[in-house]
Amino acid sequence: MPRRPDRSATSPVPVPEALRESGTPVAPPLPAEPHGAAPAGGGLAARAAHRLPQLAALARSDTGRAAGLAGAMLGNNAIALITTVVFARLLGASGYGSLGALLAAFVILMVPGSALQATVAREVSHELGAGSDVAGAGVHRWMSHLTVAFVGVCGVAVVLREPIAAAVGVPEAPWAAAATLPTGWLWLMLSVQRGALQAVQRYRLVGLTLVGEAALRLAIGIGLVLLGLGVTGAFLGTGIALGLLVVAYTFPLRRLLPPPRAHAARMRVPGMRHLINRARIPVAAFVLIAVLQHVDVIIVKHVAEPDVAGSYAAASVAAKAVIWLAMGLGFYLLPEAVRRTQAGEDARPILVRTLGLLAVVAVPLVVFYTLLARPLLETVFGSGLTAAAGALGLLTGAMALLAGGYLAVQYLLALGRWTFILILAAAATLELLVVPRVGSELVQVAVVLLGLQLAVAAGLLLTAVRTSRAPPLVGEG
Repeated sequence: MPRRPDRSATSPVPVPEALRESGTPVAPPLPAEPHGAAPAGGGLAARAAHRLPQLAALARSDTGRAAGLAGAMLGNNAIALITTVVFARLLGASGYGSLGALLAAFVILMVPGSALQATVAREVSHELGAGSDVAGAGVHRWMSHLTVAFVGVCGVAVVLREPIAAAVGVPEAPWAAAATLPTGWLWLMLSVQRGALQAVQRYRLVGLTLVGEAALRLAIGIGLVLLGLGVTGAFLGTGIALGLLVVAYTFPLRRLLPPPRAHAARMRVPGMRHLINRARIPVAAFVLIAVLQHVDVIIVKHVAEPDVAGSYAAASVAAKAVIWLAMGLGFYLLPEAVRRTQAGEDARPILVRTLGLLAVVAVPLVVFYTLLARPLLETVFGSGLTAAAGALGLLTGAMALLAGGYLAVQYLLALGRWTFILILAAAATLELLVVPRVGSELVQVAVVLLGLQLAVAAGLLLTAVRTSRAPPLVGEG
């Protein structure tokens, strides 16, 4: 282990410049120990105290902050898995198959929100880096417009509830299907807020609310199911949880990114048209990623028996844990890649570190799911939802590859690239054409997805490693 440089007992430990600029609270420096001194007392408590500054430094590092967000997403996913188990047992295989289709449709509707989150994080990070006096002020204008539009979205959803239910494959739950549109819109609003918090490096707040969101979904959904609302109640829990978080996020954002007071400054705040224009490439990217990630669940729901479709939906939820990990890493990767690019640095090291963290979790997970698929599914979901046991390891491998591709996409968006869209479009087209032909043979479906995701990940990562810098003003070309 390399030696730390000697410091006198009175010399302070310098505070990194990035921490001072980010506004992150920094504890007063601890007096340095004489070189070679053992922790006082020599006990466990003393050794732990000796390690605290090192652990704090790790938590503030790129790896530590990225791992913190990844851990929050894993916590979110762990609660989501508990939610899956609870609802699978409360609703039965057929009922959970309907809920799985609703959630898959909602996740596809989440795409514009995820794209806006990436866009807001990128744009506000750039404004802050450029020293704009209206940096982040557009967030408040955008939220006002989205709030007004939410009322109209609810009206459209009510009118079109029957056609939406037929499209999703849940004609027995039209009001649940109608809730997909308002719930997707609430996700859009929450994503704008989270993108702003990413840009101001409030990663801890983002992480805490990721876990809180999942807990609220579970608690509210269970309450509504127990009240007799069934599949509809289970799904409505998601929308109510998101609405509560939108309200909660409003207060810290007003403090961190206050609207400008001067009339001249307010006139320079970007409007919704600017945000939509800047989000075109991210929207296209995340739409295609969502298709690659979720459309197989909807296809299987249409072509397979209800119990088989429910089993596939349960296995798919377990396999996608690694995708949620990548999303947490992406929350850190994108704004930090923007900052490094603006500083004229090579942004690839931050991509490599996040890919390494992904691999640390993904590889053991694939092995574990491959070896213990059936007993795991039977223990977690019950004996009625094990039909997809043979496909679980393959599905997890496919999702791990897609997770690596997702990080490459976040990196390329940070650097203002767009040609990677062609790779995603080709892969999504192939999935839509091939998977319906496979039908209800779940292992064959998983094999097709694994091969497809391998090709996608290879193409995206090769494009990313060839791209190290972008112009100071991040564009879309």
